[in-house]
Amino acid sequence: MPSPRSTRTRPSTSEKTASKTAPRRRAPRPKNSKSDRAPLMPVVPLRGMVAFPAMVLPLFIGRPKSIEAVQAAANGDKLLFLAAQRDEDAEEPGAEDVYEVGIVAEIAQWLKLPDGNLRVVVEGRARARALRFDQSDSFFSAEVVAFDEAKAPENDPQTEALLRHLRDNFETAINLSKKIPPEALQNASETTELGALADLVVSYLEIDVPQRQKLLEEASEMARGQEVASLLTREIAVLELDREIEAQVKEGISENQREYFLRERLKSIQEKLGERDPSFRENEGLRERVEAAGMPAEAKEKALYELERLERMPPIAPEVGMIRNYIELMCDLPWNKKSDDVLDLQVAQETLDADHYALGKIKERILEFLAVRQLNPSSKGPILCFMGPPGVGKTSIGKSIAKSLGREFIRVSVGGIHDEAEIRGHRRTYIGSMPGRIIAALRRCKVNNPVFLLDEIDKLGHDFRGDPSSALLEALDPEQNNSFADHYLEVPFDLSQVMFIATGNLLDPIQPALRDRMEVLQFPGYTESEKRAIATGFLIPKQMKENGVTDAHISIAEDGLAELIRGYTREAGVRNLEREIGTVCRKVARRVAQEGGERREEGGKAASAKSKP
Repeated sequence: MPSPRSTRTRPSTSEKTASKTAPRRRAPRPKNSKSDRAPLMPVVPLRGMVAFPAMVLPLFIGRPKSIEAVQAAANGDKLLFLAAQRDEDAEEPGAEDVYEVGIVAEIAQWLKLPDGNLRVVVEGRARARALRFDQSDSFFSAEVVAFDEAKAPENDPQTEALLRHLRDNFETAINLSKKIPPEALQNASETTELGALADLVVSYLEIDVPQRQKLLEEASEMARGQEVASLLTREIAVLELDREIEAQVKEGISENQREYFLRERLKSIQEKLGERDPSFRENEGLRERVEAAGMPAEAKEKALYELERLERMPPIAPEVGMIRNYIELMCDLPWNKKSDDVLDLQVAQETLDADHYALGKIKERILEFLAVRQLNPSSKGPILCFMGPPGVGKTSIGKSIAKSLGREFIRVSVGGIHDEAEIRGHRRTYIGSMPGRIIAALRRCKVNNPVFLLDEIDKLGHDFRGDPSSALLEALDPEQNNSFADHYLEVPFDLSQVMFIATGNLLDPIQPALRDRMEVLQFPGYTESEKRAIATGFLIPKQMKENGVTDAHISIAEDGLAELIRGYTREAGVRNLEREIGTVCRKVARRVAQEGGERREEGGKAASAKSKP
């Protein structure tokens, strides 16, 4: 709707318009003589709007022909013919694309913009009709004649009644609408002609181009006033409905506040009656868990603060689930829960020997840790790093260490991680935030002194996406990890009792600062005699059991095992050796199954050769 002095309509690609009312005054009218040919007047087609007399229109002209038309008018009598386009999407409208009835307007101001377009202010003078359009020049022009109007009778009761009706209803519309400026009422009260008042009112109504054009083409002022009165009544009904909907929305918001207040009152009444609603009971359960979790003072204060926030929130608040998950994590963490170490060195030695052959240096280091723990129970956990080729038992000995110590075992593969948040966690401001892998693993194992294996530490990502190895510096530093800061947790957690073991194949890719924090133990690889002993004591019994063969079906002699090791497995570890032994066992199992007998295979050199894949 137009404003009193500068009201814009819907923008278009070439002419963006806005309108305002101006005092009605007489202007040069086009000739209306049948004997004399009417002059050609420059034409500016309007997109998405219809101009009415006594309106001031700022126009933004962008199409080349329209620019030429404005410049031609500005250099002449400053008169333009403004007519609406039938199809506002037409970029180059022809005679059939423009309505014949429009208005004659006078250029008041025009300005050429830096982009070559024009900003023109025109004042509507009178309705006019185009007898024919001419496109022979560089701009669009038309032969324009005056539009004959049937004036409403003056001092007529019906005319006066219609004028009052329009003014009163227009005032009602102004009071209901936020888009019609209050100054429009003064313009309406100063307008005494019915046709001019109808044109003023319709310029503020939200109606489409065909309806506006129909009113522009209406010659009878009385009929035009009655049609505008009908449209104005409909507009008032729409505005009243819009205000009613707005009131309902506000009432809905107030209803939510009212519901929250009533819930708080209900909670108070239930407390006095000794009753509890489900959410209150859940919160009380969380409070009991917080008290029983054994948190340090800082963590407990944080948990109670979040619990108080949760209690103040209505159950339907979006943050309820996030806060509840956070408090439950705080309660689940093993702040002071630990497993008792098995400090018997003899038992630990037997456990390590039963699971792994050789690796004397590694076993010796574990026994040293146990001896120190016997003498100083409050000693910190070591930070070990097992380096060696694949298949030498780095990961599996981590399980054996946990078993020998009587501790829980956690394995987390960090190979390929690029995001620091995987280690430190996400901040709780993000949707779907979670704690880091270290805190999440401790929550699962429920003790604060597990054997924590960080597998493939040499394959941590380090690029533009992040540097998670830097996040591990704090966790793997014995001087700092007693106050490890997870972004999600927001309070320090003590990792000093955790026995961290990192594994990798190469030492060079590890960041020097991270490497300096760990005690590196090299796994040199197994000699032939060690492989033979491992195969005899561990791998052959394991593969025979897995493939369903027994000593009655197969026997691998020393020379056959030596041939298998020398000819088929030249790795530092024993992983491929186990695969080859499994291949031999499967071939024997197939023959036994096919023959259905208790055939015994002798595993000498010949048998070993047959097993070659």
